[in-house]
Parts: sequence; structure tokens; C-alpha cells
Amino acid sequence: MSRVTPQSAATGRDSPPHAIVPSSLTAFYLYFLRLGATGFGGPIALAGFMQRDLVDERRWISRQDYLDGLALAQLAPGPLAAQLAIYLGYVRAGIVGATTVAICFILPSFVMVWAIAIAYVHYGGLPWMQSLFYGIGAAVIGIIFRSTQKLTRLTLGNSRVLWWIFAAMALATAWAEREIVGLFLAAGALTAGLARKNHSSVSTTSSLLPMAMMTGPTTLTTAIPPTLPNIFWLFAQAGAVVFGSGLAIVPFLYGELVQGHGWLNDRQFLDAVAVAMITPGPVVITVAFVGYLVAGTMGMFVAAAGVFVPVYLFVVIPAPYFQRYRSEPLVKGFVEGVSAGATGAVAGAAYVLAARAIVDVPTALIAVTTFAALWRWKVSELWLIAAAAIAGVVLRAP
Repeated sequence: MSRVTPQSAATGRDSPPHAIVPSSLTAFYLYFLRLGATGFGGPIALAGFMQRDLVDERRWISRQDYLDGLALAQLAPGPLAAQLAIYLGYVRAGIVGATTVAICFILPSFVMVWAIAIAYVHYGGLPWMQSLFYGIGAAVIGIIFRSTQKLTRLTLGNSRVLWWIFAAMALATAWAEREIVGLFLAAGALTAGLARKNHSSVSTTSSLLPMAMMTGPTTLTTAIPPTLPNIFWLFAQAGAVVFGSGLAIVPFLYGELVQGHGWLNDRQFLDAVAVAMITPGPVVITVAFVGYLVAGTMGMFVAAAGVFVPVYLFVVIPAPYFQRYRSEPLVKGFVEGVSAGATGAVAGAAYVLAARAIVDVPTALIAVTTFAALWRWKVSELWLIAAAAIAGVVLRAP
């Protein structure tokens, strides 16, 4: 497939507006390999890193392409960061680019989780993780809030309607403690209606609605054994019901793995979530840890394939149509509303996570310090995570 040329770009300080800086595909792929190895903070933070690095600083990706990818990641089921990365790979080099970026982005965290899973099984648990997560969890909250602040500037602008959508979605997500898919559609429909004006065609927008309405299958209630086909099918379902944030997979997996099928106990499930949070890359990589616990190395590969195959397909299949019709007034209006709703949802999710991670004065100080450092200086999130991990071990030392 031929390379898709970006149509617009973010404005840089030293170059004219709409200027895209050329880069080799090798450098582009290596960026996602590095991001997968060092990108902490979950989907919100990872999306923020891509904006900062690829749009604002290096200008390898246009602002419009980034916003399109962000919108598509919200319209289709799948974790936001992984789908955004895959879409940007598609923009650069079609199917080959999307596939290569997906591998580069997922591989580092997959290998790390594999090593941790082996240690977990051989040494009987990870009690030291509680001390690490005590500090890391608080630092992650600071990173998430800083990334959310940057996303509001990118997606909302000065539009009063978009700010109202943002606020409504943030409150709804914080109250329900989950993303409400119907509100994304309502936000998009509202802004599409406002953008319609003299345009009467609704065919392009209506063609996007079925994709956005795929909420996936309901939770199974009959226990099944952890065979490889069952593992693949369960995690494929999980990949099809995650909207916006990889963290949305957690309640689905808890209901299936612990309550429904009994593949894990509560302690093992909590450790799996902790592994996802203390390793870089997409949060849904927790499925690889689970796969190893229930079926060894093959279970790990099958679980990862199950969750990421639908994620990949939900990007590469609609991407060419999305690019073709994105300039239509109805589609542009719909995307603006969904993007504003998505930003509100991640803000609400940040609040929910903060309520669990900020448990005392030290964790509050770690979170505030992390946010302040990122706001004031250009410091690597990796160093902040490492400092928070050390602080957690010191503060929790017996």
C-alpha cells in the first residue's frame, strides 16, 4: 500500500505552519520501540507522549492526523494508546506501517511481563510489588493529570460546547467509575448536528455509528477450562469491549477470570494489574501475565494475540474510510464531540484512579511533585517513575 501523506501539521517554532519534518521509517519504528520500553503512565500518558514527541517537537506527524487517530481510537473498541500508535503507523506506511508499529510498541512490555511472570511462578508471588506500587501508583497519577491537561488544550480549544461535553463526560465517568459508550455517541451526535447547518447528508456519519456501537459480548457465567482456544476467545472478547482506556479491561477480566471461571484468585489478579502498571507500554499487557499463570508460555502468547488482534483490526479496516471522509462537516463535527468526550472520560478516570492510589500524605506529595516537575521542567517520566519506586520502598521498609 502506498504511503499516506499527512495533510496538515502542528505549528513549530522554527518552521512555517503545516510543515512536516521528513523522517525515515526506521527512525519512526524505533521511536515506538523506545516508547514501548520506556512509556509509563498508562494510555493517557502514552497518548500525551506521542503528541509531544511526534507532533509538537519532531513534527513527524501532522496535528490533524494525530487528532484523527485519537478520535478513531475512541470510536472503535480497543485500548486508546495501542490503537493511536497503530493508526499513526498506518498514516506513515499503510498496513506494513501499522503492523510494524504494533509489534514495536507491544514487544518491549511483553518481554518484561514474560520475565516477571517467570519470576512470579518460580518464587511464589511478588510481595515487593506492593512497596513499588505504593510510590509508582502515586507518580502515575501525577503523569496522568499532566497528560490530561495537555489533551484538553489539544482537543477543546475555546469552544464552549466542547468544554461542556468535557465536563459532563468527566463527571459521568468519575461517578460511574467506567466509560459510558452511549455518551460518546451523544457527544458526537450533538456536535455533528451543530456542524450540519446547510449540509443535509448524513450517510458518512451514520456509517461510523455501527463501528462505535460495538460494545462486545456480555460476560459469560458458565465456568470453562483454561485451554488455549478458550484463552484466545476470552481475551478476544476483552479486546472488543475496551473503549478508550486499557484500564477498562480490568472489571471485565475480574468478572471472567476470578468470578466467572476461577482461573485466578483475588491476589493473583491484583498482582496481574500491578505488573501492568509497573511496566511500560499498553496497560492491557496484563493479559500476557494472566496467560502465563493459567497456561504457561503458550498461554501468554495466545492471550496477547487474542486481545490485540481485534484492536489491530478495528484500526486498519476503518482507517482508509475514516481518512476519506474526515473532511466532511458531519464527520468533523462528530469527531470533535467524541474527542472532547474522550478527554473528559480520561479526566474522570484519572480521578477514579487517584482515589485508589492517593492513600496518605506521602502518596499525595509524590503525585503533586510528579505533576509539578512535568509542568515546570522537561524531565523524563522514566526518571520520575524510578524515583517514586525508590521512595515507595524506603517509605514501606519494615
